[in-house]
Amino acid sequence: MPFIPTTIGEARLRGWNELDVIFVSGDAYIDHPSFGVPLLARWLEAHGFRVGIIAQPDWRSREPFMALGRPRLFFAVSAGAMDSMVAHYTPARKLRHDDAYTPGNRHGARPNRACIIYTSRLKEAYRDVPVVIGGIEASLRRFAHYDYWEAKVRRSILFDAKADLLVYGMGERPLLELAERMRGGERLADIRDLRGTCRIAGRSESGADTHPHPGPPFMPRWVLEGEGDSLLEIPSFDEVAADKQRFAEAFRLAVREQNPFCARAVAQRHGERGLVCNPPALPLSEQEMDAVYALPFEKAPHPSYREPIPAWEQIRSSITSHRGCFGGCAFCAIAMHQGKLIQSRSEASILAEADALARTPWFRGSISDIGGPTANMYGLCCGHGEAMRQCRRESCIFPSVCRHLETGDKRAVSLLQKVRGHAGVKHVAVSSGVRYDLLERQPGYFRELLGHHVGGLLKVAPEHLAEHVTALMRKPGRKAFEDFLRRFRDESARIGKRQHVVPYLISGHPGCTLADMLELALLLKELGIKVEQVQDFTPTPGTLSTCMFHTGIDPESGRRVYVPASDREKGLQKALLLWHLPGERKKVMEALRELGREDVAGILLGASAGERNGKRLSVERKSKLPQKMKHNPERLPTKT
Repeated sequence: MPFIPTTIGEARLRGWNELDVIFVSGDAYIDHPSFGVPLLARWLEAHGFRVGIIAQPDWRSREPFMALGRPRLFFAVSAGAMDSMVAHYTPARKLRHDDAYTPGNRHGARPNRACIIYTSRLKEAYRDVPVVIGGIEASLRRFAHYDYWEAKVRRSILFDAKADLLVYGMGERPLLELAERMRGGERLADIRDLRGTCRIAGRSESGADTHPHPGPPFMPRWVLEGEGDSLLEIPSFDEVAADKQRFAEAFRLAVREQNPFCARAVAQRHGERGLVCNPPALPLSEQEMDAVYALPFEKAPHPSYREPIPAWEQIRSSITSHRGCFGGCAFCAIAMHQGKLIQSRSEASILAEADALARTPWFRGSISDIGGPTANMYGLCCGHGEAMRQCRRESCIFPSVCRHLETGDKRAVSLLQKVRGHAGVKHVAVSSGVRYDLLERQPGYFRELLGHHVGGLLKVAPEHLAEHVTALMRKPGRKAFEDFLRRFRDESARIGKRQHVVPYLISGHPGCTLADMLELALLLKELGIKVEQVQDFTPTPGTLSTCMFHTGIDPESGRRVYVPASDREKGLQKALLLWHLPGERKKVMEALRELGREDVAGILLGASAGERNGKRLSVERKSKLPQKMKHNPERLPTKT
């Protein structure tokens, strides 16, 4: 199947003089299901729509946005696979100089706040054509949200972009239904009940009510659909911008409406108007997932590109087995975007993709990954249908594993065995992250993973090991990691392989003090683990951790949370975990002096535990910090 048209000439080669839907993307056009815009474009194409893609247009004028003419139905806009501000800036707010989703890895192919800028240019070019925004940037900014780069609360992106509709989450269902209803003659302005979408309700620019019939007396006038429990009003933009307690309350209320089977519509006032966010789209069935991934993708970048695209090089030989994650990590965007319900493909569908991959001329026998957001969640689900339809838990495994969760590993083990036994496949890696706290319930998957699918290094994400910090992260704590590490080393020794764990760790997360980071550094030293990279916490829009960063409050418990806000403190936290790097030694000593813990300098910067004849370290020593700076969420200062 040819690539989706990117020019009028390519469209005419298909016999199309007019397109129905035109996608505008901040990423280069790579015709692969790992990228949202090409996937949705192929999805609409398969249902009879004429679609085109304008990839990374020059936003400085309207002309590049007119390359495919006026669409008959609407423009569909996405900033790309990442929020454009996250793509452009480091956690220290410094400008990045690369972009993995751009040919040549060059920075600058998309603007800051791409959804807003793209929509503005489209409205300038075709004022009367509806614009629908979606993707990760729009999805996580759909409510009033804290913006780290401006250090303020911004209103819903739908208001700032002045788009006609916002699609959040995975867009196959809402986008297809929207296109079909508009093809059938409905106006976008009249489509108000579409799941997985947000719209603006209220007063027009003239000040008149856009829908004159008032709702129930206890609801604001701009809320017209739903009565009683079918619609939830959360604190308004004005309230959350002025009051951090109200911001935390709004987040707590909105995040509980993510289960598509029981979620209510959520309304949030923005002045005289309001945002109405309909319940999430229903998850795709296994058959529908198979249909999506069976679409005729070229599995390659558009031929107009002459330079390599790093994001493509990374995923070209990978296979997506499922979507969704029920982990509920506080810093992760998946819960508010993909959702926690696991949607898995069939074994036959994945094997068919492996077969097609093996036939490509560039394939050399190694599949770089089979997985999803969390690899060992493939095929897992809630075992109690009625409970699932009423569940409002953000995580199925924190603070403990839900009794209804089916964690069996037979399906995942069978898949890995069959793919690695496929003709033409020499090796299959699992590069997606795994939840090590689930592996104790999945002994077959654990043995399969370590025996055949770890290329010497297994990536896991404890993020931290201090119990009060991991509790705020909604992650398992120290014991779970130490138990896993012991089992990993024992199993690797049993099968005669030299394999190592690569832990992902976060510094500067809400709740984490400098003393907590020293405790973690000493524990890693004792466990014989050195880390080469540490992620400095970035407050990305729409996550629980960002809510805590901005408010200094855990919205679930209402307790105050210490927030390491200064660049200096965050730098010292990060340095403590990189104690073994010569370039960090000066900062490590600065941190130890600040903590009054020069006594451990020799331990941290000297020989490892193993090199010191097996003598174990005590990481439970009391800090010499003043009492007011010891960990106590009720007493620690919040960010100002």
